[in-house]
Amino acid sequence: MKKIILSMSSVFILALFCSGCLVTEGTYVKKVQEADSLTQETKNLTRELAALNEKHKALTAENNALKAQINKLNGDLTNITAQRDELDKVLKLKTDDLSKAITESRKKVADLEAENTKLKENIIQLQTKSQEVEKQSNTFQQLVQEMKGEIAQGQIAISELKGKLTLDVVDKILFASGEATVKKEGLAVLKRVVDILKNVPDKNIRIEGHTDNIPITSKLAKVYPTNWELSAARAINVTKYLQQQGIDSKILSATAFGEFQPLADNSTPEGRAKNRRIAIILSPKE
Repeated sequence: MKKIILSMSSVFILALFCSGCLVTEGTYVKKVQEADSLTQETKNLTRELAALNEKHKALTAENNALKAQINKLNGDLTNITAQRDELDKVLKLKTDDLSKAITESRKKVADLEAENTKLKENIIQLQTKSQEVEKQSNTFQQLVQEMKGEIAQGQIAISELKGKLTLDVVDKILFASGEATVKKEGLAVLKRVVDILKNVPDKNIRIEGHTDNIPITSKLAKVYPTNWELSAARAINVTKYLQQQGIDSKILSATAFGEFQPLADNSTPEGRAKNRRIAIILSPKE
């Protein structure tokens, strides 16, 4: 652009010289002024052009800096995205592990609660059993205290084993020889037992009839053909008496064993005497 302006100025000046005397002084002065004006304008335009070039360089440098910054930011963004993806993976794994741990913990809590419930039930059962044992022990002590005279004479034996309390009464206290009806003295003994048994309604009471192994003969055999019948009749009569004295018939039962569950050897009189007995057995209700 600078070259074009200079060329135009040169042509104009040359034209003035070539015109010679035809150009007046006023015209010349005007033209000179116009040329000076154009020269000044040219200088101004040159300065503006230089300024624009400098501004262009500055903008180019700024643009390049911005591009570099953008590239750096893109790189940073890529790194951040990669880190975020990695964190997402780690977070997912942690979340899965946490969910699994929570599930396992809930299961353990449920198992512990179930075990705790079972333990509470066991404690209640043990407490109930302990109370039953205590009651039975009290019953045992009361019977021992009440029957200490007969126990000392070997007429009554009291034992307690595996939740069962057994009172063995030799037959001569309750019955006359070969008889199944309880005699007066026997009723008095049973009455003392009944007064204690009335306080244990949570037990089943079984009356067992036992004999020795001597066969029944003579006229008695017509009434009791074998020891089965005699032991059964005796057990039933004792059971009826307990019922008559107010013990609930629902917890009473009578069983006959005859000679087949001896306590002692039937080969001696002493052994046979122990085997002829009525057993009153207290056992837990099922």
